Amino acid sequence: SRVLLPGAATFARRELLLPAMRKKAVAAAAAGGGGDVLREHWLVRDMFSFENVGFTRDVGNVKFLVCADCEAGPIGWHCLDDKDSFYVALERVSHE
Repeated sequence: SRVLLPGAATFARRELLLPAMRKKAVAAAAAGGGGDVLREHWLVRDMFSFENVGFTRDVGNVKFLVCADCEAGPIGWHCLDDKDSFYVALERVSHE
């Protein structure tokens, strides 16, 4: 599935802890399934720039980004305190 069109995001470095990748189990992963500290991301400033991304329920003040087709993820991170910053981890998506 296509997550973003070319030019829809900018490169950003920020340390973020994302739960381990799972399919259809993001809430369980967020609850204690381990995770990874990721440092390289695509930064998206408008949630309507996404082509095919879903959001989990709130986990504290964070929503995780998942593939809207298969619910695999989390592929990214969004803090509810910052309405204009959505991060997609480079390691969690393929690039064409």
